[in-house]
Amino acid sequence: MTDALEPVDVTVVDTLNEPWQDFPVPAINANLEHVPLLDDPETGTMAVKMVYRAGFVNTWHTHPCGHGMYVLEGTLRTHQGDYGVGSFVWFPEGGTMEHGATDDADCTFLFITNKAFDIHHVGSAHG
Repeated sequence: MTDALEPVDVTVVDTLNEPWQDFPVPAINANLEHVPLLDDPETGTMAVKMVYRAGFVNTWHTHPCGHGMYVLEGTLRTHQGDYGVGSFVWFPEGGTMEHGATDDADCTFLFITNKAFDIHHVGSAHG
């Protein structure tokens, strides 16, 4: 006896044609741009397409979630180095970090979390 197949409904977002939306970060007086892709209320997992404009730096901060950034365009600048197109950079939860774009170009990336997103900015990595 075989079970009947129950195909799932898939979620599809055309990231090339969806409008950019504001993603405010009040602690640093920034308004980032993103295209929402996934927001799972059960797990808190989130996925967005996001852009850091040239020269932007998300100053020292922590997250209660792990998150990854897959670079689609430009270069992601982090406290540990610069990473170009095709790089996937994972930031473990709870650590202190900073990241942004290089001075000469925007950085567009896929941003995913392993659970609910939150951000807490701190004065410095060592203070």
